Amino acid sequence: MSDENLKSNFIYDIIKEDLASGKHQSIVTRFPPEPNGYLHIGHAKAICTDFGAAIDFGGTCNLRMDDTNPSKEDTEFVDSIQEDIKWLGFNWEDRLYYASDYYEKIYEAAVELIKKDLAFVCDLTPEQMREFRGDLQNPGKDSPFKTRSIEENLDLFARMRAGEFEDGSKVLRAKIDVTSPNINMRDPVLYRILKIHHHRTGDEWCIYPMYDFAHPLEDAFEKVTHSLCSLEFEDHRPLYNWFIENVTLPAKPRQIEFARLNLTYTVMSKRKLRKLVEENFVNGWDDPRMPTLCGMRRRGYPATAIRAFIDQIGLAKRDSIVDFALLEHFVRTELNASSLRFMGVFDPIKVVIENYPENHVEMMTGINNPENENDGTRQIPFSRELYIERSDFMEDAPKKFFRLTVGSEVRLRYAYFITCTSVIKNEAGEIVELRCTYDPATKGGDSPDGRKVKGTIHWVSANHAIDCTVNQYDQLFTKENPEESGEDFIANINPDSLTVITNVKAEPAVAELAGTKPFQFERTGYFVKDSGSEGLVFNRTATLKDSWAKEVKKS
Repeated sequence: MSDENLKSNFIYDIIKEDLASGKHQSIVTRFPPEPNGYLHIGHAKAICTDFGAAIDFGGTCNLRMDDTNPSKEDTEFVDSIQEDIKWLGFNWEDRLYYASDYYEKIYEAAVELIKKDLAFVCDLTPEQMREFRGDLQNPGKDSPFKTRSIEENLDLFARMRAGEFEDGSKVLRAKIDVTSPNINMRDPVLYRILKIHHHRTGDEWCIYPMYDFAHPLEDAFEKVTHSLCSLEFEDHRPLYNWFIENVTLPAKPRQIEFARLNLTYTVMSKRKLRKLVEENFVNGWDDPRMPTLCGMRRRGYPATAIRAFIDQIGLAKRDSIVDFALLEHFVRTELNASSLRFMGVFDPIKVVIENYPENHVEMMTGINNPENENDGTRQIPFSRELYIERSDFMEDAPKKFFRLTVGSEVRLRYAYFITCTSVIKNEAGEIVELRCTYDPATKGGDSPDGRKVKGTIHWVSANHAIDCTVNQYDQLFTKENPEESGEDFIANINPDSLTVITNVKAEPAVAELAGTKPFQFERTGYFVKDSGSEGLVFNRTATLKDSWAKEVKKS
């Protein structure tokens, strides 16, 4: 892609400069998730940034699983990560790597640091180590084990690998500066003992490198040129550079930080998302209320809408919070252009057209998608008995109610004008049926005499309607910032985030054409067939308009 067509941001400016100066002939980036949970919308920003930069500059992007903590990792997460990245539209080709691919090389790097007297084996307990490290106001102090000889450290580290010591009894630490104002530089831990089965290496290893130590080495082994990461790693960059400078490596990658994605009405911490799942506040990682990519996919969010949203918010150096409504705007824009339209009645009331022939069925022609004529038309059965929305009728209607009421005339979409003549109620006084007449001359929704009606309502034929269930979703949390003022985010879960409607009546084409592609129930919203349910169960992807956000702002 030519420079004129490239987006403008500070990361692209750095890459352009590095290529122009000859520092790099081509660029290599990487996306390095930890396989300890499912990816969420925040990861999508990193994915689009890492893969997007490689694509835009004609380089390559590696996918690397940073599997350095076997206590929380699983092949389930490895598989889901790959599925999510492919769904977003990116391909790492044959460049799938694992931190565990490099365990021997990382171990050798640790040995090199020991031989340079830049690392030592420490016997302090975790509590003692925290005390010795100090805090933001107070410098740390040297571990009493920092003076061990190189020979002793080499011996102890080899014995750590051999499994002679118990978990937590020893660690390998770097020798840097315990008085540094950057706490990350205060003799950080490089290796810990962890006698846990690893999902790839089995029981071969009982010591595992810390992420801060392994990550820059992995970047260098893969000859990554630009290591792009979120802003939380900015304070870790001096440590990243320290390892790059003090270990013999085939390349010297550069770490560059950008602001992570934060959304209103959402939490983005894997730990907190895990809590929602494990304590059954939601129905799994792919619950459509979750900000996980698998949850958004199940809800019907198009991957192209997510990419367009991330492209719109751009890259910045400062953290900010993006309104969830902006993401939904891109979802609606995409779905409005691509979704087929159907009629469905969510709160049905029966209509009997008394002057329509009994047992007669006509087929009305409906437009599948007014935004795309190539989507064609469909045939909709029409008969004497119909269902309409209960909210489309009012017995004692105000002056500006333009839908159906006794004595008034409305248009049935794609069909006829009808007039309500009477209502039938049950013993409780509830309306259970409407009696109407129709004008045969108005087929298709127009009157030959030119008379106008102000209301058009949707309907389904009672004898042809299919029954389905709809899951309607709102935001998972009631507050823009669920953790505002240090609150427990669980306390701000929206009790009405899921409403299940079981008596929805839909036109037959819904069963035939909807499939797994999102569609629109006219006047109601966008929906998709639920991939986790049997039968006709549909998830609401989004309302037609951002009514939820408007209601929140009013309150």
